[in-house]
Amino acid sequence: MNRLVIILILGIFTTGILTVSFISDNFVDANSTKKINFTKTIISSQDPGQGHENHQLALILSPNEGTLYDGSMTFTSSEPVEIVVLHEINNNDAKGQPTWTIDGNTIYAISLIDLKAKSGSFEFTGAALALHSLNSKEFTSTVSVDGWIRGQPTEIITQKIEVQKEPSLLLSRTNVAAIIPMHEGLYNGNSIFYIITDSSQQEYAEMITKNQGWKVETAPPIEKSPESTLQKIFVFKNGVKGDGIYGHQNEVFSSTPSQELEYSALNSVIEVTWKKGQNTKILESSEEIINAEEDGRVEFNKTGIVINTPQIIWPDGQMLVRDDKEITDDLTFSGGQITEINKDEMTVTFVAHRGWGPDGKTIYYIVTDATPSGPAEMMGVPFSPRSENLITNSSAVDLFQFQNGIKGSGSLGFQPGIATVTPGSENYSPMWRIYIIEWNNPENAKILETISDINSFKANDLISVSLARPMNSHHIVNSPFIDPFQ
Repeated sequence: MNRLVIILILGIFTTGILTVSFISDNFVDANSTKKINFTKTIISSQDPGQGHENHQLALILSPNEGTLYDGSMTFTSSEPVEIVVLHEINNNDAKGQPTWTIDGNTIYAISLIDLKAKSGSFEFTGAALALHSLNSKEFTSTVSVDGWIRGQPTEIITQKIEVQKEPSLLLSRTNVAAIIPMHEGLYNGNSIFYIITDSSQQEYAEMITKNQGWKVETAPPIEKSPESTLQKIFVFKNGVKGDGIYGHQNEVFSSTPSQELEYSALNSVIEVTWKKGQNTKILESSEEIINAEEDGRVEFNKTGIVINTPQIIWPDGQMLVRDDKEITDDLTFSGGQITEINKDEMTVTFVAHRGWGPDGKTIYYIVTDATPSGPAEMMGVPFSPRSENLITNSSAVDLFQFQNGIKGSGSLGFQPGIATVTPGSENYSPMWRIYIIEWNNPENAKILETISDINSFKANDLISVSLARPMNSHHIVNSPFIDPFQ
């Protein structure tokens, strides 16, 4: 076996072993069986298999003699990929079936599942698991695996970890609990529970802050959102007494996350006033309200105000609640952004993630919805495709996330992200256009804390900055900046 082949084998095996060992949430011994559960972002490299030199491979679970994996996998990828499952076979049985080998001596049977897709789910059983592309273009995938390892020796994993460690950044209070008041609204006669985090108008923000006892940020740019990104919220200024913003009936929404193509957390505020002499009653849907206006019973005031009202519970669904309720510094972005919904207290507890503002000061933010569907599903938040219309609009602002370099609590598993604005700024918006920072040489990575750092390192050709395009789509995330300690 020549030196190059040995390096390739060690490289691919070590990569797979490190992938499993660093990101496994837990390994539970059961004789020779171990539980494995993790989420990881993987960058592909040249497939080392013979005959695959022009292909790309992202190894998820590495082949080891006598090892069998089985479980389920969910993935999103920047390029359409195939799923690869390898199977141990006797070399005498290699003829007559597709095989994969690095050196021609150790041969695996190969199963290729061509989904022709950038996301999907799959149940597997085999000696190795990977994503594969038939072209030479590098791709990035985020993969979640839940399953079992049968027969893999623990000492191999331990030894590899000790030999190869990556630099990491361990911040304190990386993730903290943010308890936010909920409101009850209506959609087609059914209850909706939602939060209010931002308003385009300062006076409106101050009024809601006073009413709910929790700070609503002023975000002037969201008032510039195109009509195609907004839904309507009807707010009653008189009529039946209730818990609405003005002390009357609950607000009425024009859509929920179940109306996927219509839903947006950004709402154009329409104030509804009953005319004199009318018999007031609770109106339970936008259709009822519009009919009442057409009949001359109520009148509208289209305020031009936009408020950010992410929905937590809607008639046939709700945001994902995490299985692990304890909020720790090493909590990942996958598996949901909420740890508790308390309808009795009318509160919801979010995971608030720590990052940096443009000047390097600490900020915290929550995640409430996103586009495209892959990142939204991974983070456990509603998919809001209307948001993609903000990609070139000034109502969205820039947030930089790191794809490699120093490991940390950022959304991709590396250092925390850096925002271009903070609350209190006239340019602040909760709608974030995501950019990806990649170190040209990860071994030279340093901690970046400010926008000035980014500009300087980019000018010196030490990093590359590009617009995030998961699933080859526009990537917008609704991430209100909050004070979790209020």
